[in-house]
Amino acid sequence: MALRWGIVSAGKICHDFVTALQTLPKSEHQVVAVAARALPSAQNFAQSHGIPKAYEGYIKIAEDKDVDIAYVGTLNPQHFEVAKMMLEHGKHVLCEKPLTMNERQTRALVDIAKRKNLFLMEAIWSRCFPAYQELRKVLESGSIGDVLQVNASFGFNLLNVERLRSKELGGGTILDLCVYVLQFQQLVFKGATPTKVLAVGGLNSEGTDDYTSSLWTYPGDKVANLTTSAKAQYPNEAVIVGTKGIIRVPDFWCCTEFITPERTHRFELPKTDIHFNFHKSVGLSYEAQHVRECIKAGKTESPYLTHAESIQLAQHMDTLQKLVGVVFPADN
Repeated sequence: MALRWGIVSAGKICHDFVTALQTLPKSEHQVVAVAARALPSAQNFAQSHGIPKAYEGYIKIAEDKDVDIAYVGTLNPQHFEVAKMMLEHGKHVLCEKPLTMNERQTRALVDIAKRKNLFLMEAIWSRCFPAYQELRKVLESGSIGDVLQVNASFGFNLLNVERLRSKELGGGTILDLCVYVLQFQQLVFKGATPTKVLAVGGLNSEGTDDYTSSLWTYPGDKVANLTTSAKAQYPNEAVIVGTKGIIRVPDFWCCTEFITPERTHRFELPKTDIHFNFHKSVGLSYEAQHVRECIKAGKTESPYLTHAESIQLAQHMDTLQKLVGVVFPADN
């Protein structure tokens, strides 16, 4: 039976997610409705993607009995209230990262999902790429020895993107970019609790961060060196340093290859000629397929990104914001 999706918002990432779904069998995935703040936006989106129902207002997705799961692609400050509404109406939820604006909200969402016995996942698509599953196996094998350091940079020239600058829109690199470097070091260090965090960053005129640089120390002399920026194009590569070798991971947030001392591990993306807004967005199909498999198996969280990991990521982002000096209305 097909998993029936309701799309919450009609922005660029929602376009890419629905387009990625189109590469999967219709017998497994169907988009049955889309909602936007303005009806014309929802109608245009529905017409472009062949979606039967278009709604004004997100509550309509929550109330639609034909929807099994809501994909939440709204602006960051809306994630909590929208995902909460979907869960309270009995919908499974896949919510774009960051899951919420802070740890308090994240814990509240997880509690609701558990109480309602519904699937909830933060849409960190990276974790669903086949390359990530292979990378886990390589790390578990001990082929590069004891991992001592993770270096990861993630930056683009995004200063002209209002969504990334505005406090009202939940901007800043910590929420938009840093979640990716944080989840990567979390994966490598298996969710260990840091012993110390040092961080610097720069705030723009609206009070959100344009860049951050942070150092995370862990038991066993392990270190993560993480940088994010909205001011320039960065290498956007992760490097894992072990006592017996190094692993390089280009495009670590949407990884299709990584290089070990022995060889290069390569994974082909699904073939498609369809246009996407963002780099390698066809890989969103991995995430959608994983979600279907989880729900079909009766799971309420993903083994690739557990609720505990989402809570820890929220804690890490809260920590960085305090050190850098970013405060959002949701934090008060």
